[in-house]
Amino acid sequence: MSADNLRKRYETAGQGHLFAFWDDLSESERGALRAQLEALDIERVNRIYNKAVSSEKEIAENSGKDIIEPLPEDAAGSVIGLPEKEREWRQTGLEAIARGQVGVLLMAGGQGTRLGSSAPKGCYDIGLPSHKTLFQYQAERIARLQQVAAETAGKPAGSVVIPWYVMTSGPTRHETEAFFKKQNYFGLDPANVIFFEQGTLPCLTMDGKVLLETRSRVAVAPDGNGGLYAALRQPLSPSDKSRTVLSDLERRNIRYVHSYCVDNCLVRIADPVFLGYCIQKQADCAAKVVPKAHPKESVGVIARRGDKFSVVEYSEITPEQAERRDAAGGLAFRAGNIANHFYTTDFLRSVAAFEDELAFHIARKKIAHVDTATGAAVKPATPNGMKLEMFVFDVFPFTKHFAVLEVARADEFSPLKNAPGTGSDDPDTSRRDLLAQHRRYLEAAGAKVLEGVEIELSPLVTYAGEGLESVKGKTFSRSGYVESVEELDALV
Repeated sequence: MSADNLRKRYETAGQGHLFAFWDDLSESERGALRAQLEALDIERVNRIYNKAVSSEKEIAENSGKDIIEPLPEDAAGSVIGLPEKEREWRQTGLEAIARGQVGVLLMAGGQGTRLGSSAPKGCYDIGLPSHKTLFQYQAERIARLQQVAAETAGKPAGSVVIPWYVMTSGPTRHETEAFFKKQNYFGLDPANVIFFEQGTLPCLTMDGKVLLETRSRVAVAPDGNGGLYAALRQPLSPSDKSRTVLSDLERRNIRYVHSYCVDNCLVRIADPVFLGYCIQKQADCAAKVVPKAHPKESVGVIARRGDKFSVVEYSEITPEQAERRDAAGGLAFRAGNIANHFYTTDFLRSVAAFEDELAFHIARKKIAHVDTATGAAVKPATPNGMKLEMFVFDVFPFTKHFAVLEVARADEFSPLKNAPGTGSDDPDTSRRDLLAQHRRYLEAAGAKVLEGVEIELSPLVTYAGEGLESVKGKTFSRSGYVESVEELDALV
């Protein structure tokens, strides 16, 4: 498209101010701005802005009018206190993994800014004896689960593959890939680790005008973890526009997908129990949840809004609803959302058909930019603009067969969100929770671990406590890190 036609297109869209400095730019600056503006679907940006504003207004007007109800019994299951069902679901899940029907989507676009690091959050070391990063822990869980599934199905070692699709953001893409290469993909086959990038959207003024970061570059921000769905349809490389994550899932005959966030050190990747539950329920989309710690915990819960499933923020639940109990005495609204999901690949393909019905959420922020009237750089002290983002759970109301599985928080959820020393959801609590889990694995296998002793079990030793039969009757008196069951004898 010629520069004149491009300018006319933007003027028609009410965004002609983006050419304010065009005549003063160098050829290279013009080329960079032109490429960015050609790639941007400015009409879609306008539609997204208008829908986001109208949706926000509608939500405000209807606040308190929606009927919010707890999850119906037929949509919710639990592993807590149900070992027989857990074993049954695990077997079903392991069979699907062994058949090569399971893939994993990792949402890893965040940086460790709040942790005092500019690196991708998955590169963070929470201070374990092994000093393994979150990425390494997750990779080794995949490797172990592939081995367990192969053994369970009587298949040769190395024959079971769980492909790992790693979604980065623009700022984390290069460093994430470089980290994986430097670490030799943590022992996984690089052919089965596929990187892709979540999308971005321009930053806008409060009245929907696109902001310029510099005189020749539009200010952009990631489109939220809900950008996952659109990103699945984008080409994996500029040289091969036909290959996308969705096409790769189809090529591999993947039927079921597990999706999770990088910052949970306890996450059970491709959890066969969760998979088996969802497969038996014939769910097209499902969520794993943990019980709220107490009625006033500030966490969104999965519930029914009208006749549709939805994540209901804690601010939307009345004190009476928060305290409400079910027949068994548990909190009625207790299904704490932890961004841990199951999808069929058919459902992931279907999202494109209703994506335009999803409203982006508005985050009002302080956005540095260039004033197109004066050319001056502006660093605002108060929010001056908005970033638009979609949440990964925004698709829940569009599911046909939705399900929820409740799991124990101590076993499966310890997020890393805050700076060291905060006291909650920080590196120290992540380290504590993971080592406490390893102690429970050993004790459940019949061992005794003395007070104060900390033993870290490599994910290659055990995925979820299996394979530790040989420790029965032993007492561990020394702390340490082990990479094989045999090494545990040195800690007796």
